Amino acid sequence: MFFGKAMPNHLEPAAPHFDAPPETAHTAEAFIAEKRIGERIRRLRLKRSMGLVELGRLTGLSASFLSQLETGRVVPTLRNLARIAMVFGRDLSYFFEPEPHPLFRLHRRSERVRLPQSGVDHPTYYFESLAWMVPERQLDPYYAEFLPVATAAEVRPHVHPGYEFLYVLQGELEIKHGERTHSLQIGDSVYFDAGTSHAYRCTGEQPAVALIVTMHQIMPQLAMGPRLAAAPRTAAPTSESGA
Repeated sequence: MFFGKAMPNHLEPAAPHFDAPPETAHTAEAFIAEKRIGERIRRLRLKRSMGLVELGRLTGLSASFLSQLETGRVVPTLRNLARIAMVFGRDLSYFFEPEPHPLFRLHRRSERVRLPQSGVDHPTYYFESLAWMVPERQLDPYYAEFLPVATAAEVRPHVHPGYEFLYVLQGELEIKHGERTHSLQIGDSVYFDAGTSHAYRCTGEQPAVALIVTMHQIMPQLAMGPRLAAAPRTAAPTSESGA
């Protein structure tokens, strides 16, 4: 993924229809409109929460030119598209392939698989992935059930990159985050940095049930280098990563 120095502005070419035969320019414009390339660029930019000025800095193209490109008022060259594609970690072919359908995955309750906590002889919780069929997902939601444990029993803490959100649906749950311990009741929720050691304990006589969402994030200091290898997106978190 390209996040290096901005490319020089002198490489910004004009739209090809300025010096191309009228019939060639018309064909190019029709092709660009058909592939909705401007809309694809805009979606990539907004998905990254990136402004036109920032995209211009990274590509060497002016913000005004990019604005016209997104609205279909100019026809880009392949060189321009290649520069934009590099910024978003895409291949040039992305702009010419059939447009993918918006992501939508339905998971029926009957299709979920209940799995135990891994890495321990006596699991203290079970969980079910709520998004196991979603490719390249940026967050992982789970339905988790925590079993009552003895007060003196050891509950293994764990850490993983990104953030975690938990909402208590049923029972009483205790969460230890770093050196601090908090008690949670039905309706309570917590959002925290999962890079800090954390552990859960069911403190009631009945199992506690919670909705857990883990959110992945690339560390800022590594944003300009190669992408981190994505953590395994298995159907369930492990004792080292996940709920």
